[in-house]
Formats: sequence, structure tokens, C-alpha cells
Amino acid sequence: MRSFLAAIMMFTRLPLWRVINVDKRYFTDVIKFWPLVGFLTGTVTGGVLWLTAQILPLEVACILAIIARLLLTGALHEDGLADFFDGFGGGTSKEKILAIMKDSHIGCYGTIGLVLYFILYYSLLSSFDPAMIFPIVIAADSFSKLCTAVMINTLPYVRKEEESKTKLIYSKVRTLIFVIVGLITLIPFYFLKDASFCFAMIPTILTAIALRFFLKIKIGGYTGDCCGASVLIIEQVFYLSVLVIWCRHQFLF
Repeated sequence: MRSFLAAIMMFTRLPLWRVINVDKRYFTDVIKFWPLVGFLTGTVTGGVLWLTAQILPLEVACILAIIARLLLTGALHEDGLADFFDGFGGGTSKEKILAIMKDSHIGCYGTIGLVLYFILYYSLLSSFDPAMIFPIVIAADSFSKLCTAVMINTLPYVRKEEESKTKLIYSKVRTLIFVIVGLITLIPFYFLKDASFCFAMIPTILTAIALRFFLKIKIGGYTGDCCGASVLIIEQVFYLSVLVIWCRHQFLF
């Protein structure tokens, strides 16, 4: 339970630290609960989108939902995405990539990456039927975090602990734990009411595998910024895959 609370404190801005004290050692175990935190952030994002879409244009509802998630997470993953694009866009060696990602200033590649990310995210959200968006958002949030957690569990951390932004290194997670958590992340798929949407998991998993090999080749492992960037990239692939399946249904039926 302490590790789960630590995960909420790590990946959201909810002020649990005001009412409960969690020892630092529990924060090394947060990765296994990251997909479950995705249920929380996905529920808030999807809930805001669905509720506001009842009274406002869908385009406005999508923007409000994105803002809600940014406020809830503190733009933690978006910060990593910007550093990821700066590092891999401007770095020509492992040392240069890591040095650029550690720099707190955003560069050209990071700016372009964030702009393109938000355009794609908004476009994908606004393409769905509001009646089905709630379970899609929860599924996307939790499953992308599961894929990212499994991915980094197979990679070494490439910085020293004291160089980490969070000053800690995540502990390795047993496969059985991921199997159990993975089964939980499948729950939102039931509410999509069409088994064909499960095929969206295939390109999503393949993207995680591709990112895993990319990180291994380029820097030999992962950093915190790589975690944030990976979960957002994988999430967008999931949304895109679901949209392709949904458009195919619209065309056929």
C-alpha cells in the first residue's frame, strides 16, 4: 500500500504528502503501480472530457481534458518528452545525449516535439465519439504505462543515482506482478464493447519494443526523461490504432 501511495505521489500532483509520510525506499517500487496510477489520471482526463462534451463543443472539451491532465500530473511526462527530443535530436553520442537531456532549458527539438505532440493528442481525442471516449482514455493511459513499465524493467538505468532528477533508481519488478497488473489494465477494454479494439494493443506493444531497442542502442538503457517520453509516444500510437479500427467500422457499417 505504501508503494502504491508513493506511486501516486510520484506521478501526480495530489498532495498526499500532507496527510501521510512515505519513506523514500517505497519510491523505488513505484513502477509496478504506474499502470494503476494510469487508471486515476485516465479517469480524470476521460471524465473531464466526457462531462464537458455534454455541454460544450467537443473541441473545447478536449482542450479542457488535456489541461486537467497537465494539472494532475504536473506535466511530468511532457517535460521528459521535450528533453527526449532535445537529447536525441541534438546529441551525436551517448554522453552528448545525456548531457543535453539533463539541461533544464528547452531547445528547438523539444519545442517542435511538444507542439507536434499536443497537435496530435488534441486531433486524436477530438476524432472520437464522445459516447465512447471515457473507456478509451482510461485504456490508453493505463496500457501505455504498462508497456513503458515493462520496457524499462528490461533496461538498466544509465545515470548514477545522485544524477537522477528524483535521486532514486527504480527496482526491478517480477514478471508475475506485471501479469497481474496487466490483467487489471484490460478492464477498460470490456467497456469498449467490441473485441476488435483489442487489436490496438499489437502496434502499441510493437512500439514499446522498438523504443526499447532504440534506447538500448543509442544510450545503453533509460533515464527518467526516456520514461516520460516513451509513455506519451506509446499512448499516441494506441489512440491512433484505436482510431484506425473505429474508422474502419464506420466505413463498413
